[in-house]
Amino acid sequence: MADSNLIVSFGEMLIDFVPTVSGVSLAEAPGFVKAPGGAPANVAIAVARLGGRSAFIGKLGDDEFGRMLAAILRQNGVTDAGVVFDSGARTALAFVTLRADGEREFMFYRNPSADMLLTEQELNLDIIRKAAVFHYGSISLIAEPCRTAHLRAMEVAKEAGALLSYDPNLRLPLWPSAEVAREQILSIWDQADIIKVSDVELEFLTGESSLEDDVVMKLWRDHLKLLLVTIGDKGCKYYTKDFRGTVDSFKVVQVDTTGAGDAFVGALVSKLVQDLSAFQDEKKLREVLKFANGGGAITATKKGAIPSLPTEEEVLALIHGA
Repeated sequence: MADSNLIVSFGEMLIDFVPTVSGVSLAEAPGFVKAPGGAPANVAIAVARLGGRSAFIGKLGDDEFGRMLAAILRQNGVTDAGVVFDSGARTALAFVTLRADGEREFMFYRNPSADMLLTEQELNLDIIRKAAVFHYGSISLIAEPCRTAHLRAMEVAKEAGALLSYDPNLRLPLWPSAEVAREQILSIWDQADIIKVSDVELEFLTGESSLEDDVVMKLWRDHLKLLLVTIGDKGCKYYTKDFRGTVDSFKVVQVDTTGAGDAFVGALVSKLVQDLSAFQDEKKLREVLKFANGGGAITATKKGAIPSLPTEEEVLALIHGA
């Protein structure tokens, strides 16, 4: 039985190593600071930080880093009963740098990492069946056995009445090729109720560098309740069966955009579970998206993903110009 407001995130949690100096390449970085990350885990923590209820499902290495990550989930109020540990594989690591042009450069250590080895048998189906929203990305589709576990988890959540929320969160270096990435990301497109893509992902999936409605509509499916395109500091575009439009973001000084998309998603789903009528009510939906934009904007003003995820008070203060 779905729990009226539990948000369950599925996928990877890892450690980002971020240079102590920004604006340099990974090779030039003099040192690195460890920062917990992984998009689905960021979303789970974003929800909890905003006062919502969330759980995370995934696999970590039975190592110092894996135990640290599970502790971070608990410290942030995220249920970790769906987390399993692998004694034979390490927790994934990613080295992430912000280049001088503000773009991120990634280098991953996963061969294979524990998150890729989650099996269908290890899924905590009780938690999945309680989800009001089941949220996931595409990185868990890259390799078996995690891919099969991911598909099974989606199926169980859907059968139990959850809304499926999908943020592909494209990380090209992890895929065998761009073609495989596109094909696999789209392979589960038809199941989701809510999909959020960035402007970069929109271009990757459609092959067109335009934000015009006719391009976005190539990604529309009739069973979708909401399709969103985030456009960085310009806010987001939204599409439902009945209406579409744009909600502007807030002017902030950007320091590090890591986690901003995850904060946006966390804020979005934490509000939607409180009032599902927003899918049919444009005024309500715009309020929800304003809140989500606020969450993303605040996260971009600080370094690192999880440390910069905002509380509800912070988002409301930004919205109301405090």
